Amino acid sequence: MTNSKSHKWSILLVVTLVSFITNLDSTIVIIGLPKMMEGLNISVTTGLWIITGYIIASTILILPAGKWADTVGTKRIFILGLIIFMIGTILCGIANSGLTLNIYRLIQGSGAALALATATPIIVKTFPSSQLGLALSINATSWVIGSIVGPVVGGVLITRFGWRSIFLITVPFVIMCIIGAVLVIEETKINIKQKTDWVGIVTFSLGLTLIMIVLSEGQSWGWLSIQTMGLLIIATALCVTFIITELHVENPLFNFKLFSYRNYSIGLGITFFYCIAYFSLPLLLSIYLQSALHLSPTMSGLLMISLSVPQLVLGPFAGKLVDHFGSLQTLAFGIVFLVVGIFMLGNLGAELSISAVVLPLILLSIANSLAWPSLAKTVLSAAPKDQTGSASGMHYTIMNIGKALSQTLVILTIEVVIPADMVSKAIAGIGKLNSIDIKDDLVNSIDSSFRFFTIFFIVALMLSLILLYSKRKNNVVQESVNMD
Repeated sequence: MTNSKSHKWSILLVVTLVSFITNLDSTIVIIGLPKMMEGLNISVTTGLWIITGYIIASTILILPAGKWADTVGTKRIFILGLIIFMIGTILCGIANSGLTLNIYRLIQGSGAALALATATPIIVKTFPSSQLGLALSINATSWVIGSIVGPVVGGVLITRFGWRSIFLITVPFVIMCIIGAVLVIEETKINIKQKTDWVGIVTFSLGLTLIMIVLSEGQSWGWLSIQTMGLLIIATALCVTFIITELHVENPLFNFKLFSYRNYSIGLGITFFYCIAYFSLPLLLSIYLQSALHLSPTMSGLLMISLSVPQLVLGPFAGKLVDHFGSLQTLAFGIVFLVVGIFMLGNLGAELSISAVVLPLILLSIANSLAWPSLAKTVLSAAPKDQTGSASGMHYTIMNIGKALSQTLVILTIEVVIPADMVSKAIAGIGKLNSIDIKDDLVNSIDSSFRFFTIFFIVALMLSLILLYSKRKNNVVQESVNMD
C-alpha cells in the first residue's frame, strides 16, 4: 500500500486530470450541440436536455457518492466513478438517436458524480492545511484548462471529424486516470458502517428533476398551466418528504447536523449564489457571440478563453496567497472584483467590441482564481475530517444545483424580452436572427441578464463579509482572554 503523504503530488495530478476531463466534456458539448442536433435530427428541447440531463444526473448522485465514500472507501468510489464515466462517454460517441444520447449522458453524469464527489476529499485528506490552498488552487486551475481547450479544440474536432469525436477524445485521458488512481491513491480508513438512504435518494432525485423540468418548460407551458402547477405541487411534496426523511432517518443522505458548523453552512450559501452567477457567463457569452453577432464557434471560443488564461497563470500563486493571507480575506477580495467584472459585461453592444468582451473576462478570471480555491478551503475545512466525504458531497450538490439553476435562469431572463421559441433556437446556436429588432432585443436582454446575475455575486459577497467579521470578532475575544 502506498503512503498518501509521500505521493501527494502524484495523487493531486490524478485528481486534477479528472477535473480537467469533466470540464472539458462540459464545454465541448455546448460547442457541439448544433452539430449533434443536425446529425441526429433531434428537436431543440431534446438537444438542450443533452446538457441539462448530465447536470441533473451528476447532481443527484453527488450526495450518496459522498456517503458511499465514507462507508465503502474513497478510492473505490473514485475509480468506480471513472469506469462508469468512461463507459458513458464511449456510448455517447456511438449514440444513434437523441433518446439514446440523452440516456448515455445520464450514465456519463452518474460517473462524473462519483468521481467528483470523492476528488476533493482525497485532496483534503492528503494535504496538510498549510498546503491545502495551493493544492485546491492547482485543482481549480485544471477546470480552467478544460475551459480553454474545450471551445477551441472542440470547434476543430467537430469541423474535421464530426461531433462524435468530442466524446471519444476524452477516453484515453480517463484510462490514464484509472491507472493512476490504482497505483498512487491509498484507500482511506473506513470508520462508518451504515445503510444507504434510498428513500432520500429517490425523493431528492425526483424532486430536483421535476423542479428543473418546471423551470425549463414553465415559460412555454404557461406558469399557471395544469402541467406546470401539477408538477410543481408534486415536486414540493417530494422535497418536503425528503427533508422530513433526512431529519429522522438514522443515516441521512443530507446530513443536516453539518449545518451546526456555522462556517460550513454559510459557506454553502456563498457557494450557491456564487455558482448561479458564475456559471451564467459561458452560456450568455455563447448566445451573444454566436447568435447575436453570428461569430463562428472557433472565433467565439478564442474570445471566451480570456475567462480562463489568466487563472491558468495565476492559479498556483493564488493558492499561496490563500494559504498566506487566509481564505476568508482572499474570498471577499476576489468576489468584489467578480461583481465589477460581471457588471461591466452588462454593457455589450450590437457590434463586436473586443475590449468590451475581453477586459471584463480577464478581470473575472483573475478574481475567480482568488475566490474559488478560497471558497473550497473555507467550506471543506469547516467540517470534521471524518465527515469530509459527506461535506464534500453536500458542497458539490449545492454547486451543481446552482449551476443547473443558472442555465435555466439565463433562459428565463432572456425570455422576458425574446419569445421562448427564438430563445431556444439561439441557445442551440441555430437561430438565424436576421431581424434587426430581434437582434437588438436579444443584445439588450443579454445586457440585462448580466446585470441581473450581478445580484447573486453581491449576495455571496455579503455572506463572505459576515464570515470575515465573525472571524475577526472571535480573534479579538480570544486575544482578550489570552491577555487576562
